[in-house]
Parts: sequence; C-alpha cells; structure tokens
Amino acid sequence: MKEYVERSYRLLHRQQDLVFFQIAIKETDLDIGIAHDKLTAGLVDGVKQEIIKIRSQLEQYITADHTFYHTLEPYTPGPGAPEIARIMARAAATAGIGPMSAVAGAIAQHMGLYLARRCREVIVENGGDIYMRSERKRKIGVFAGSSPFTNRLALEIESHRMPLGICTSSGTVGHSLSLGHADAVVIMAPSAALADAVATAAANQVQNEDDLQTAVEFAMSINSVTGALAIKNDQLAAAGAIKLAPA
Repeated sequence: MKEYVERSYRLLHRQQDLVFFQIAIKETDLDIGIAHDKLTAGLVDGVKQEIIKIRSQLEQYITADHTFYHTLEPYTPGPGAPEIARIMARAAATAGIGPMSAVAGAIAQHMGLYLARRCREVIVENGGDIYMRSERKRKIGVFAGSSPFTNRLALEIESHRMPLGICTSSGTVGHSLSLGHADAVVIMAPSAALADAVATAAANQVQNEDDLQTAVEFAMSINSVTGALAIKNDQLAAAGAIKLAPA
C-alpha cells in the first residue's frame, strides 16, 4: 500500500509543539518527537548508539535461540536472554502468542524510556507502534488502510494516562504477520510491548465485521490493557479509555 510505504501515516502522530527526527537501523525505523530545545547532535547520536546496542543484544540472542524468533506460541527465553527479550516474551505470553509479536513495541518503549531520562515530552513511533510520555493532552490519528475511518478519527489521550503504549496491528496494511483481516486494531496499555502483542493477538481474531466486538472484548480481558479499538471497513468497536475525536 503506497501510504504505508511512504509512511505518510506518521503525520497522524505529529505534534506541532515538538520537533521530529528519524533514525532507521535495519528493521528498526523510528520517528521520534521531543521538545525543540532538547534536540542536539549529541542526543541524536546517543539514540542511534542505544538502538544499535539493543538490537545487537536481541540479534545475538536470536542467533542462539531460533525458537524465540520463529514460534507463534508463548515461550520462555533461556537464562542468557537479554532484558529486551524477556520483556517481549512476558508481554507476548500474556497475549497468548509468540515473543516477536512484541518486538516493535518493546523497542519503542525502550527508546522512549531512554529519552524520558532526558526529555519531559517524548513520542517514539516504530512501525506504527508508539510509546508516548507527555504532560499535556495529545491527539493521535488512526490509520486503518482503506477504511473510511483513516484520517478521520483520532484518539484523544489525557496526560494522566501517560506514559502509554499505543500500538496498532493490521491484516490489510504493512508487512507484519497477522492471521486476521482487520484494517486496524489499536491497543492502549502502559507497556508498549504488551500493547503491541495484544494488538496482534486481537487482530488475529478479526476475519470480518462480526468479529470486531469479540476482538475488543478479548483485548480488554487482559490485565493492564486500558483501551481497545478495532476497525474493519466502515465498522468499528471500542472499549475502555478510548476517547474518539475528529482527526
């Protein structure tokens, strides 16, 4: 899909009071927003080195534990696993699926926490999965492929709900594995790794519009998930702390 390839969906989480910069290393492609006065060459270089470090830890572990990478079932990493792998595995097991379902959210969260030690306002987006920390209300647009809701709906998020993970899975947009056909399932949770895994698991359940409510109810049954939104064509279902607003 052209809109996905060009990543124009990134305009849906951009905030006018923040400056955004991009760093792409292999499959990790981050769009990062911070306050203008925090953007320095040193900070950007630090972010780049941290991504390289966390990716290297994960890549080395995957090389030694192929099951971790390939399984679609809950999996307990071995004793030598780095913390990023353990976070992914715990989040995915909670959702009932394999660890790699949480990789984008886990990396977004890791980098968000890294930046939060230096910046009060932080948005880190990684392939449609977002970690956000802010002291003000934010609006995040919803991208749902060819659904008429794309570019028309946004999530309004109050500051007291942050830091927050806002992660999206789709069976019709992007390259990530999905066993369903949802245009978008958006999950909110304090952990972006968990939000990512639950979004994947919930989206797997959507074959048509009749499955939207079931997917949302499944997501909300998982402890610490605070909101769920599922979209297929011109239908949607939502539950929890989802506050919809015009994009």
